[in-house]
Amino acid sequence: MPEVWIIDSVRTFRGIGKPGKGALAHLHPQILFSSTLKALQQRNAINTAEVDDVLAGCGEQRGKQSCCIARMAVLDAGWDDNACGVTLDRFCGSALTAVNLGAMGIMSGMQDCVVAGGVESMSYLASSGLVNTFIDGDNMRLRKAVPQPHQGVSADMIATLEGITREDVDKLGLESQVRAAKAIDEGRFNRSTISVHNEDGSVALDHEEYPRPATTMEGLSALEPVFPRIIDTPLDEQGSTFRALVEAVYTGMEIDHVHHAGNSSGVVDGAAALLLASPGYAKAQGWTPRAKIRMSANAGASPTLMLTAPTPAAEACLKRAGMAVSDIDLFEVNEAFAAIPIKFMRDLDIDPEIVNVNGGAIALGHPIGVTGAVILGTLLDELERRDLNIGMATMCTGGGMAPATIIERV
Repeated sequence: MPEVWIIDSVRTFRGIGKPGKGALAHLHPQILFSSTLKALQQRNAINTAEVDDVLAGCGEQRGKQSCCIARMAVLDAGWDDNACGVTLDRFCGSALTAVNLGAMGIMSGMQDCVVAGGVESMSYLASSGLVNTFIDGDNMRLRKAVPQPHQGVSADMIATLEGITREDVDKLGLESQVRAAKAIDEGRFNRSTISVHNEDGSVALDHEEYPRPATTMEGLSALEPVFPRIIDTPLDEQGSTFRALVEAVYTGMEIDHVHHAGNSSGVVDGAAALLLASPGYAKAQGWTPRAKIRMSANAGASPTLMLTAPTPAAEACLKRAGMAVSDIDLFEVNEAFAAIPIKFMRDLDIDPEIVNVNGGAIALGHPIGVTGAVILGTLLDELERRDLNIGMATMCTGGGMAPATIIERV
């Protein structure tokens, strides 16, 4: 089976995902993704006529993010007409899934050069009112058969069931900020990050806009949990509430609400992309591989708890690779909510010192359809910086799923 080499990885800096407040909020989402395509092409002298496909994850393919944003961004980047594009949605896991599918195309022998990543303008979605309230697409039959509450409610349910306390999640939230601040100060993200420019050529954003390095435990402890405010609110004409969806599966459950803005992922805009190639094609271009994709896997779990699948996804990925947890030098586990990486580390008995070592989405933000590509690039950069060999990236997604990917430096 052919190997899949990772040649390069780029991502935009992340802008605050609020209309009128974030530095990227005024830019068309296609421009965000085309910025990463242009950077990859310039850095690697890509012959864009020979790119077999461009895969883009996008969590909300509506309005400006519809119409196959991957292909539109390819055209916006000025690439050859032969470079195709396809856009896919696995909620938060969209970009990591895009990378995994791109790898499969190369491993099958059907493709030689693929670009894979994702894009999300959460500020645009907020301003347009396009975000779904319910993850089931308002299919009432499905809602009755498979209750799926708000992800934040699910995170609080997981914390309750696992005995994860408010102090536990706040500590992780603080640690994310501390690690991210150190990583930024030391330039650990410099290899992958690119500035985003306005249409007139001026710089729109050249730094991470979301982190709050002055965060303290005292400040976090003063924040009120978010999800008690919405759990009993009627959200449609039928009077559906998130609590009713919880009660349908966990009757009488008293949820310990522990998540708030300081220990949950940040709302941001951004894009990311990786250049993948077969060894033969890479050698012909004179490209030096940075890593290879050893294995990928997907797993599903309870759609009501929604966020517990990273553990079985990681286990499936390790099993297929013939590896053990102890073989992994570094992990990236998306910090959708603090309880998720905490549960993951407990489940697999992983040392917190090798998980999200440069902080995560709590400090840096989580542009839904992008984050999988971001954390894979961050993982690769850090493996190189520490001269380590093997890393795994995984993340929870809506609907109770998770992709996982193992990479190994070449």
